Amino acid sequence: MRVDGSYIFDLGRLTHMTNINTMKKLMFLLALLNFAAAPVFAAKISVSFDRNPVSVDESFQIIFTADDTPDNDPDFSSLDQDFEILGQSQSSNSSWINGQSSKILQWTLSVMAKHPGRLIVPEVSFGKDVSQSAPILVTEGVGNKAVDTDSDLFLEVEATPESPYVQSQVLYTVRLYRRVDIAQAGLNEPELGDAVIEKLGDDSNYNTQINGVNYLVTERKYAIFPQKSGSVTIKPMLLTAEVAVNNNRNFNRFFNSRTTQTKKVSSKALTLEVKPVPTTFNGQHWLSAEQLVLKEEWSGDNQQMKVGEPLTRTLTLLAKGTTVGQLPELNSSKAVLSEKGLALSEAEGQLKTYPDQPVLQEQKKPEGLIAFREEKIAIIPSKAGRYKLPAIEVPWFNSQTQKMEIAKIPETTIMAVGVADTKIAPVMPVAPVAEPLQTIAVPPLMPQQHNIWLWLAVFFGSGWLATLVYFLLKRPTKKPVLVSDKVDLRLEDNVKKLKKACADNNAVATKDALLCWGRQKFNSASLGAIAELSDARLRDEILNLNQVLYGKAAEQWQGKKLFQAFVENKAREKIAAPDDDKLEKLYRL
Repeated sequence: MRVDGSYIFDLGRLTHMTNINTMKKLMFLLALLNFAAAPVFAAKISVSFDRNPVSVDESFQIIFTADDTPDNDPDFSSLDQDFEILGQSQSSNSSWINGQSSKILQWTLSVMAKHPGRLIVPEVSFGKDVSQSAPILVTEGVGNKAVDTDSDLFLEVEATPESPYVQSQVLYTVRLYRRVDIAQAGLNEPELGDAVIEKLGDDSNYNTQINGVNYLVTERKYAIFPQKSGSVTIKPMLLTAEVAVNNNRNFNRFFNSRTTQTKKVSSKALTLEVKPVPTTFNGQHWLSAEQLVLKEEWSGDNQQMKVGEPLTRTLTLLAKGTTVGQLPELNSSKAVLSEKGLALSEAEGQLKTYPDQPVLQEQKKPEGLIAFREEKIAIIPSKAGRYKLPAIEVPWFNSQTQKMEIAKIPETTIMAVGVADTKIAPVMPVAPVAEPLQTIAVPPLMPQQHNIWLWLAVFFGSGWLATLVYFLLKRPTKKPVLVSDKVDLRLEDNVKKLKKACADNNAVATKDALLCWGRQKFNSASLGAIAELSDARLRDEILNLNQVLYGKAAEQWQGKKLFQAFVENKAREKIAAPDDDKLEKLYRL
């Protein structure tokens, strides 16, 4: 057969083209498989409001938040039926945590409701992705208020409810209405004796109309918890503002012709009729809240617990409309019963419990305070069997329904499994095989040699004994640690100085007393560091003091709230301090 060079070249090109076509087909099939196998994730888009409820003649914000980039731009036309869109903005935030990236996108709409009622923000399409719907309550307008329309600046206060039960939450709302520019303003805090007062979140701003006049409104909210029943009065709020005026409009603007004048406005006083604990409440501890949730979680299977190995039980109590100081202890009952009919002391000996220090948190929301308590208990069975943990009940008063309710975790049965207890017989030593002893002839000692060895033994024995006595006497003895009260006395002296400085409303002296107290208590030398080591309320008061010291209002500072927060912080520390003497350490098992 004849084979020339051109034939070989054509055969190679044909083979090369065949390989290329095959590779293209394989790549196309792989791409198709990857596309088919790739999961399709839809962005989750939630809806929230800057406040709820709102008035029909007030503007408010609807916030759409997506956890990923949605399919397309939003179409807000579905809102036109019930809402008028005044403006919109968009923002995004990306982060990288523990090797995972996350992205948050937000669309903020400034809107006004077209009519009152319980309105629904409908679903909004973001291409193929869709947001959630959300309800909002729109009340009647305030347009017919008896307000002097010549007033450029005025305050309005509101308390809900005005007849609360003792230690129940009262939402206290302060609104500043203005139609003038303010260069600087200062607003005092609400004052009410025998009450816990917490500021809720940041201020909100919106527009409204009163008698046809447009006003810009700044709204601030507080949660107030009266601590005693009877008629109590919240003092008027006082606003001191530097209002911008323009006395000489023809003057050259280069020299900033605008000046300010000081203006003071005050609100009305509000009286609350605080009711005592109702007679229908028969719980041991009074707890009033709007909502309350009690739940438990286990770190493993409580029906297959292993003898000698710990299993953690987590108890969580979440309450809306109360302070964390009012939440009761959850693991107060240590009774452990066994189905085998053991005596209580025997059962407790077979099932050890080691509670951890509770986690206490408060979250300040515009709608009120949310309190959180979490307790973790390590449970270790020392013997196999079935055990019963008693039910946990938290009686509480529902301030919405005005009825007593009981949050309950039912009696829990747990099972411990393990190897049956067996006594291991002691290992008897094996007697060695007797070997014939070899007789060694030892020549008898002479009497003189015997005496020499005896005196040598006595000499060396006396020397060893004298050395032992010397080291025992010279060994440094561990002196008992004496608990000195000097530190506590110095702390108490600083507390007295702090109390006096707060009573005198002396911001500088209060700062000095706090710094001395912080150095001894936390080894911290700045107000900011001390604030971070304190609870939320005392932290806010210390930061406020720090801000006042570097402002112009140091002479007007009131120290009552700071010392009250200081005393409450000290009380919480004592309550939360673990009783180490009553707990056995895990390593002792």
